[in-house]
Amino acid sequence: MTPARVLVVDDDEAIRTALARELSVAGYDVITARDGEEGRRALERDHPDLLLTDLAMPKVDGFALIRSAREIDGLRRGPKLAPTLAPTLAILVLSVRGDEEDKIRALDLGADDFVTKPFSLKELLARVRAQLRRRSVASAPEVLRFPGLTLDRTRRVVEVEGKPVHLTPTELSILDLLASRAGKPVTIRQIIGAVWQGAPATSSDTVRVHVGSLRRKIEPDPANPRYLATEPWVGYRFLAEPIDDE
Repeated sequence: MTPARVLVVDDDEAIRTALARELSVAGYDVITARDGEEGRRALERDHPDLLLTDLAMPKVDGFALIRSAREIDGLRRGPKLAPTLAPTLAILVLSVRGDEEDKIRALDLGADDFVTKPFSLKELLARVRAQLRRRSVASAPEVLRFPGLTLDRTRRVVEVEGKPVHLTPTELSILDLLASRAGKPVTIRQIIGAVWQGAPATSSDTVRVHVGSLRRKIEPDPANPRYLATEPWVGYRFLAEPIDDE
């Protein structure tokens, strides 16, 4: 099996070298770039499976690189397929602790997840594995199954531990959005855009109220979520891993 190719973009040589070494030991084909300008050339030339990028870099920063990466990914899939297929390139951001606005901006531009500096290599490798595992899924299946929870997206039916649970249309839309992106952080802005079509009167407090109600209906212990985790200052993440149908 051909190893997955990872592009590491960071202007800090020590970090770049360390990441390349650890990813190589883990079995990945690793290429590196010193800034977003080199990174864009590598994206066009080497077609990586995953982009691991810093945000603050000279010449072209990580935000511009993420935007370019999504444009290149869309061109690679073609204009007819781009809107219907999930991205083939996974994007993982290295973010400084506390830069919540930067995380939100990166996610809104198309990043899939982030690892906060300083980070453990164990966590980083786990995030890389998770993103590469999900990248081949073209779209969310009509029935999403998780330990203890099933969402039939066609029939709009939710079951918790085998028992049907009544959700409002808004709660169901929020659950559908988060569960179909299981493991990925979803920003408040993305939720408002998808569920409320970006209605200007919708606030983050509105989202929190609906998520709180949803938690009370599906969580065994709403105070210690099994499914709907809060990403502080960012949004929410569906924690449970989907169960693959045999």
